[in-house]
Amino acid sequence: MALSEASRQVGVVLRRRAIDNPWIDHAWSPLKVLDEVPETAPWTVLSRESDATIYYAGEASIELFSSDTAAYRDNLADGSPRIWIALRRQEGGDELELTKVTADPTEGEAMFESGCDVIGAVPMPPEIAAWIAAFVDQFHVERVFHKRQRDRASGERGSRPPGERGGHE
Repeated sequence: MALSEASRQVGVVLRRRAIDNPWIDHAWSPLKVLDEVPETAPWTVLSRESDATIYYAGEASIELFSSDTAAYRDNLADGSPRIWIALRRQEGGDELELTKVTADPTEGEAMFESGCDVIGAVPMPPEIAAWIAAFVDQFHVERVFHKRQRDRASGERGSRPPGERGGHE
């Protein structure tokens, strides 16, 4: 079967929150994914609160692959599907770069070990959930688990003559 894929551009919104910490004065966190890319310049301030600023971080691509449909299906079946977002600090500054946006929970969890500076999961918008569900419906193939059979000559009890068991008789 040929590998099929699809992608969709989305907008990403972040929160920069003031924190009381002796080493850093703020923390970034993903806030939401927009199902459409707005005509807003990246890093535009959307709102200011007493201890936080909300930014439109820019556009990113969610890519789907037919080999990962089981993971997407599990994400959708969870009842509160998520999108994972990862950002990395630019060299020598506080600016962030969007590095990955994914609907694959396995990939999302792996991002926590990837060395990205800001990682978080946000609720999946219904329009994106419907798009992913249609992709899963079209390309998912249930894979049957086949238990591997042991080769009787490679070590199962009783597979060798009594004198060849390592001298422990």
